[in-house]
Amino acid sequence: MYPDIDTLKKLLLKESYISEADSKAAELGAKTGADYVAHLIQEQLLTKNLLGQALAESYALPFVDLGAHAPDKTDIHLPENIARDNRVIIVRVQDDTVLLATDRPDLVKNKDVLAALPGKRAKLAYTLPEYVEENLSTAAQPLDTRFSKIIEQGTRVAPEIVDEIIKDALLFRTSDIHFEPMVDYVQVRFRVDGNLRDAGHVPKEYYDNVLNRIKVASGMRIDEHYTSQDGSIRHQTTKHHVTDLRVSLIPTVEGEKIVMRVLGSYVQNFELSDIGLDDEHRRLLELYAAKPFGMILTVGPTGSGKTTTLYSLLKMLNKPNVNITTIEDPVEYKVAGANQIQVNQQANMTFARGLRSIVRQDPDIILVGEIRDQETAEISVNAALTGHLLLSTFHANDAATAMPRLVDMGIEPFLLASTLQIIIAQRLVRGICPTCRASVSVEEVAKTLPHSTFNIANYFKPNDNLYIGKGCRVCNGSGYIGRTALYEIIEVTPEMQDLLIHSPSTREIEQLARKQGSRSMFDDGIAKAKRGTTTLAEVLRVVPPSAKAGQ
Repeated sequence: MYPDIDTLKKLLLKESYISEADSKAAELGAKTGADYVAHLIQEQLLTKNLLGQALAESYALPFVDLGAHAPDKTDIHLPENIARDNRVIIVRVQDDTVLLATDRPDLVKNKDVLAALPGKRAKLAYTLPEYVEENLSTAAQPLDTRFSKIIEQGTRVAPEIVDEIIKDALLFRTSDIHFEPMVDYVQVRFRVDGNLRDAGHVPKEYYDNVLNRIKVASGMRIDEHYTSQDGSIRHQTTKHHVTDLRVSLIPTVEGEKIVMRVLGSYVQNFELSDIGLDDEHRRLLELYAAKPFGMILTVGPTGSGKTTTLYSLLKMLNKPNVNITTIEDPVEYKVAGANQIQVNQQANMTFARGLRSIVRQDPDIILVGEIRDQETAEISVNAALTGHLLLSTFHANDAATAMPRLVDMGIEPFLLASTLQIIIAQRLVRGICPTCRASVSVEEVAKTLPHSTFNIANYFKPNDNLYIGKGCRVCNGSGYIGRTALYEIIEVTPEMQDLLIHSPSTREIEQLARKQGSRSMFDDGIAKAKRGTTTLAEVLRVVPPSAKAGQ
């Protein structure tokens, strides 16, 4: 973890590593110390080696460049929890001295580290945060190796296998854990940044115990094997950290398949600036969210980050003087101060029935997890019309398509025009790994693009820079870490209201929106590719040119 921008600025200016002008350029748009550093390095205003030396000097420690010299292979290892808690890695061992590298000297508890290295003296050095992450991410043994050791010990096989899988899932920022029964084994796969990858294999003879362990923990019936079941788990990851998991089980011909959705508690801390919105989009959302009534919709396919956007809005609106009530299926993130209702079909608690009850509960803000049918749509519109701010999601390909679809569901055009304030369409793209990010020429990128219909010259000048991830141990060779969203936002202005009353086509809505300055998701993706947030190839994969509004 890098220090904050102010600390870095003072340090680098004091020792004349950069100029005042360079620092000001790096500060523009930077929200964290990592952003500030990334700009300096990308623009070749500073090298990683000089940065590391400057930070090492500030801690009065030597600098170890693990980007150029990997740690020695040694028989001495730190327990994983000690290494992660102290952010230290073993660089080399010489006689009775162990050289350790860290990016957080203030965090290192020498007594814990020395206790894990009996008979050795520890010498501390500084290295950059990305090098620590890179080495920590490869320190753990593969899951299959750990499974074999657990089975050899034969004490708590099922609980320990489940714990190891969840621990790795969190380490690799997994959104979903898949247990897929095959003929001779059960394949475990992680969905990371939208893509599935193989994580390990559980021997088939131990799967029944693993299955029962998960069923009991998630509140499912262990004697039911032929119908789908749903449940949830609160997994105690560490003493002070709990991870919520949503569990789905279905029977297949080779056994019962499980998918665990990892519900990241970090979403509760998201601000609008954290989810990929640029300044103009964020200003629009803040403007409309501040209004006391009306409807704000997010649209997109399943898994496009709609709920995360709405929760970021809720966090901004969640104040002691307002009553927030939500109805969701399921309730994915717990929000302190909000009244959250879970849809329950067996108890006849549907979106429509729950929404009818909510409007009698004196709410100021209502969040409806999804508008699925005409009844829910009608009640939502009426709630927005009668003095409530209503947030919801809706399945549509883009913002302009959502309006005619709502009319097709039976909503009167004049009611839609009166209540709808803003529509947010979004898709998720993978972000470039900051550890191995590199600039490349437009010509180089053009050679690798598979889309023959896309003319790169229409969007980039020959001397423009684009960015790619080269692939490293931190990103598991993919070149990507994390995801961000591409957005399209359409305001329902007075002119758009007049158009909506006449039941316009999607094309007519698009044309007016572009005339009023709305950018398509494709255009937002091009802007993010220019900034180095994601790659052009990733933008074309998620929002291809043929789907570009206004082209």
